[in-house]
Amino acid sequence: MRYVEPVYRPPSEAWSLIFQVTLGCSNLKTKRDPASPTGYRVQGGCAFCVAYQTKPFRARPEAEVLAEIDAAGAALGGRVERVFLADGDALVLSTNRLLRILERLYARFPRLQRVTSYASPQNLLGKTVEELRRLREAGLTMIYVGIESGDDEVLRRIDKGATAAQMVEACGRAKAAGLAQSLTVILGLAGPDPERSRRHAEATGRVLDAIAPEYAAALTLMLEERVPSFAEQVGDPEWRELTPVEALREIHWLLSVIEADGIEFRSNHASNWLALKGRLRDDRERLLRQIDAALRDPRLLRPEFLRAL
Repeated sequence: MRYVEPVYRPPSEAWSLIFQVTLGCSNLKTKRDPASPTGYRVQGGCAFCVAYQTKPFRARPEAEVLAEIDAAGAALGGRVERVFLADGDALVLSTNRLLRILERLYARFPRLQRVTSYASPQNLLGKTVEELRRLREAGLTMIYVGIESGDDEVLRRIDKGATAAQMVEACGRAKAAGLAQSLTVILGLAGPDPERSRRHAEATGRVLDAIAPEYAAALTLMLEERVPSFAEQVGDPEWRELTPVEALREIHWLLSVIEADGIEFRSNHASNWLALKGRLRDDRERLLRQIDAALRDPRLLRPEFLRAL
């Protein structure tokens, strides 16, 4: 396997064979820059994200991808059960190209049980329900979508490229097509202002409630030395990262508005101070009690030195 680093994948895809069908993220723009050692500069994209900043977006040649699948199949065919399609948003590819890739994967890996991929709201809005259904029938089993926030002001400030309503529409198409979805939201994007923080949290909870995905996970924004540049990008010189108490309040607000059933919720990412795990709505009250207990007793929180991206 030949990878163009860096390669990112969801934690749950740790045991998946990864094929880079695209490189980079289609939300990033590449500009010529004679002063750069590479001759180009990658910029744009979501304000909080630094992934894929070192490589311009492009679709890998289809023949190259198929040949790589053939070679991996010859070497590993009987052992591969899971495949993840990288990079940042493989669903930007045409439906027909993705169908050919899926067909080749299942032909070369007879024990293959699931194929997953990142997808952006823009990717999903660029396909019809019927196209997404064809991908599901061909073996695409689940997509990972970064929702980040349900607050349109926050989405605009971070340059997400989609509104809350568009998020719901995009993920609704995937649901109608039978695709399982794992959605990610980010605590702290609105900053510490209590009114903005609560609006962000509750609006995000309402979007999750409207979509009712199979899985949802919360991360806490960690920027460290990038705080000044992020504050400048979002136009808020007073912006700072949340304290543990502020982050706990935000996730409490978020969970409080979710009424949908059947969402497996997690906040066990290393960026979070408190690891939560439960099934909404059944476990919601238990999760809220866990948060309340942590607000009363900081010893229940993850130590700062153990937090990481």
